Amino acid sequence: MGEVKSAFEKAMEKIKEIEGLTAEEKEEMKARESLRSLLAAFYRGELSKDQIWERCRGIGPSLLKDAQQNMADSLRLGSLPEEFMRRKDGILAVEAVKEKKNPVAIEGALSAASKLQKEYQEGKERAVKELRAAIEANPQLRMRQVRTPDGRVVPAAMSVEEAIHERMAEFLAEHEKRYDMTFNQAIARLKKELK
Repeated sequence: MGEVKSAFEKAMEKIKEIEGLTAEEKEEMKARESLRSLLAAFYRGELSKDQIWERCRGIGPSLLKDAQQNMADSLRLGSLPEEFMRRKDGILAVEAVKEKKNPVAIEGALSAASKLQKEYQEGKERAVKELRAAIEANPQLRMRQVRTPDGRVVPAAMSVEEAIHERMAEFLAEHEKRYDMTFNQAIARLKKELK
């Protein structure tokens, strides 16, 4: 029961805070909530880039920038190309609504990030292919050391898939680290262009 009362008290405090806001602050809060709801629908795939453009018309410049920053923050190195393209389209749709537009710089930053994402995926796929060929050609690469219950260490064979998975973990950690740093720099450049 204490949790319910605590949640109730928190809700009452929030209501008092809202009641103490000016009309402008209440309007700003309402606009931010509307923007969050709009972005959530966009991320769920319920809105197209054209619908985002349509619904963003008339929104203030600071909220437009917030929408773009939110979309930029959601870009990930390992995300599906379709998700990346969707967010790219969303960022550019919002840019088209703004009074002060910078689509060339934004498109360039997004293209650089997209290129890095593609290189990352291709490198990963190429490494798996090469590793698979090496493991299939050399059965010794499928061996690992296993400790028995009595403490002895004996060699044990793995399947090709297990061997690939085990050996790829090291490669992927380094590969992702290298690309993730560069990708994050590209996203930071993008965010600088969102004015």
